[in-house]
Amino acid sequence: MMIDIDLLLAYGAAFKKIGKGNIIFREGTTCCFYYQLVSGRVKWMNISDEGKEFIHTIIEPGECFGEIPLFDDEPYAATAIADEDIVVVRLHKPVFNTLINENRDIHFKFTRLLAKKVRFKLLLSKSFAGHDPETRIMSLLNYLKKENKNFCIDCMQLNLTRQQIADMTGLRVETVIRTMRHMHEKGELVINKGKVFCKSMTMVIPPLNSSF
Repeated sequence: MMIDIDLLLAYGAAFKKIGKGNIIFREGTTCCFYYQLVSGRVKWMNISDEGKEFIHTIIEPGECFGEIPLFDDEPYAATAIADEDIVVVRLHKPVFNTLINENRDIHFKFTRLLAKKVRFKLLLSKSFAGHDPETRIMSLLNYLKKENKNFCIDCMQLNLTRQQIADMTGLRVETVIRTMRHMHEKGELVINKGKVFCKSMTMVIPPLNSSF
């Protein structure tokens, strides 16, 4: 979901630079802004009392994040952290409400976006129920491929680390490494010089290489 930046600026939005590792907003706090990522990447996640991260998604440029409290007036359900130096454009919540009320097509797109996110969570919950690491990883990768998210479009390289995949699937990183190596051996994905590529009929993928 991307709102035209010129439209956001016309309603009074402003750009903000945030350094890598800084918290943009924290779980349990009040929502004050609509956020849309201009450059960089953002981790949207929960952090347990023991400090363990569970990543819901990696936000890429053009995507919004933390939008649910804009509609239900509840606190943030997760924390957003800059995964690298980022630039966001943000708009105060009351003005955002005015924007979507005056632009019904944008309001409808947000409805579709929220429905899509619920469907993704149901998909992951279903895969988690089987406790099969390969099913969890494959469900995640298939979703990301379908949404053209966290992939290099030209070569279908996955732009996530093994640790991030582990944090998104609730698996140990050692399990992710072992499982993805097995998936490579079965031809379900390609690992070349440590980089992961997902197969596509329309994409050119480097030759098979067992290096991980």
